[in-house]
Amino acid sequence: MLRTCLQAGRIEAGCDEAGRGPLAGPVAAAAVILPEGWNHPLLNDSKKMSEKNRYLLRETIEREAVAWAVEMVSPEEIDRINILNASFAAMSRAVARLKVVPQMLLIDGNRFRTSLDIPYECIVKGDATFVSIAAASVLAKTYRDDYMNRIAEEYPV
Repeated sequence: MLRTCLQAGRIEAGCDEAGRGPLAGPVAAAAVILPEGWNHPLLNDSKKMSEKNRYLLRETIEREAVAWAVEMVSPEEIDRINILNASFAAMSRAVARLKVVPQMLLIDGNRFRTSLDIPYECIVKGDATFVSIAAASVLAKTYRDDYMNRIAEEYPV
């Protein structure tokens, strides 16, 4: 069972990225603020979920989240700043687009840098630990997959 929060009573945004490993395409990141106590039985780290369940949950997350945002960093920017910094940039941009300002960021991974004035906690395997990070994982993965599928039609090789 995923944890619903790090500290009750605080507005927490879970953040995760998709696309750090592939050699093509953008890196995508999502930030998600869920209602206090929110959970879903299908929710898990997006890599452990079926594609069908990821897309089912994407609709649910978008409908029921307090706030959510997805941002992508282009391959050209990745080449300029490197993939790690691109991941940090995508997460920071997603957080900056949230319609509600979080009081804490829960970041999947072991490090993070941002110019945002919001405290954060890095959590290794956070996408398999906290619902908000798992929800961000689902959004980042499905939005990146959608983009890569559209590009594959345009560039089939």
